Amino acid sequence: MKMIKTTVIFIVLLVCHQVLADDANKEVEVTALSIGERVVLQSEVLNENRVINVYLPQGYSKALAKDYPVIYLLDGSIEEDFIHIAGLVQFGSFSWVEMLPESIVVGISNVDRRRDFTFPTGNERDKKDFPTTGHSQSFIRFIETELQPYIDAKYRTTSTKTLIGQSLGGLLATEILFKKPDLFDNYIITSPSLWWDD
Repeated sequence: MKMIKTTVIFIVLLVCHQVLADDANKEVEVTALSIGERVVLQSEVLNENRVINVYLPQGYSKALAKDYPVIYLLDGSIEEDFIHIAGLVQFGSFSWVEMLPESIVVGISNVDRRRDFTFPTGNERDKKDFPTTGHSQSFIRFIETELQPYIDAKYRTTSTKTLIGQSLGGLLATEILFKKPDLFDNYIITSPSLWWDD
């Protein structure tokens, strides 16, 4: 009886092995997965190239008469916050969720976030620890005079603009809110580094 059970188990294992081997040899279709576009924008204000990641809503290429609000994301490189924020925006705009309208997401990749996201400080330790800091005014000018006009010219946008910033990006978003509040309609500021400059 043991011999029969062992033989049956062995046959079953052989059949399973052959089925799995056949499945492994089947042709599969592999295509690239894309969630947006990567744009390299030459900034005269910053005197450097800036990488911008752009997520377009699923129906963007078909709904040619439709314009979309824009969400600008600081810390917006692929390695930072761009992918998960684009995913949340996509999910939140599904017809069965309807938490927010279909939106374009513009992720601004970092070059030197300490330089770009901070205003000049009088704190000597901050100056020593972060020697490149204090150039937020130029970065804000880049957003206002180069990035936003480029996005509005290239994509079908509404006038509604949202800014998302966290940590040092939240500090910059707070600075924009106080100094140039009309630059964006909505501000999502998470855990801003308000310790900066005491």
